[in-house]
Amino acid sequence: MHSPRRQSGRRRQEERSAASRRRVVRAAAAEFAARGFAGANVDRIARAARVNKAMIYYHFTSKAALYREILRDMFEAVAVRVDQASQMDSSPDDKVRAFVEAIAIEAEARPHFPPIWFREIAENGTHLDPPTMLHMRRVVTALGRILREGIDAGRFCPINPLLVHAGVVGPLLLYFASAQLRRRLENAGVPGAAMVPRDQVVAHVQRLALIALRTSAASEPPERSGAKGPLEGKNT
Repeated sequence: MHSPRRQSGRRRQEERSAASRRRVVRAAAAEFAARGFAGANVDRIARAARVNKAMIYYHFTSKAALYREILRDMFEAVAVRVDQASQMDSSPDDKVRAFVEAIAIEAEARPHFPPIWFREIAENGTHLDPPTMLHMRRVVTALGRILREGIDAGRFCPINPLLVHAGVVGPLLLYFASAQLRRRLENAGVPGAAMVPRDQVVAHVQRLALIALRTSAASEPPERSGAKGPLEGKNT
């Protein structure tokens, strides 16, 4: 059996290792958000995390592995929260509101999330590995369940979940990513640009999502309504 002193020493070592790993992830998230994957520098990450570069490679095999860890954390957190929203014991309308709130909570909790995601979109998702893509699928699938429930209840019109997803995620991420820009706009003479309240933005996106879902696409001519998505057409 190991002595209590040896066990205590091992626990302290594990705690120090876990703490250094958390610092590396925080520093790397800020670096990737500011400079993107290509521009991020491991030496800067090490300095910001107060570790040597060897410690980064102890925790992560490469800069790419570190970046993928941050992406997976972002999308797993969102997937877990929107799963919970889709399983609430409430109306489809309230579930849509909860879906919007879930995205806002995770984007706000991770200031690096919006800029990193915008960069990934611009780069065609080059760094998204299969586990991250699985979490993204979970997000869209959870939204699809909510929409199907609303369609079956006669509350929502048939619509492609990706359209709703884009209409929710886009404005929320833009809001959280643009705080400094909005301050500059206010200084340039746009009154109130820096002071738009977070809850007001969330309520606005919730309202727009529900308006879109209640607008019947069936009344539009085929050339305007476009191709049918996963939830469009006859219910099955």
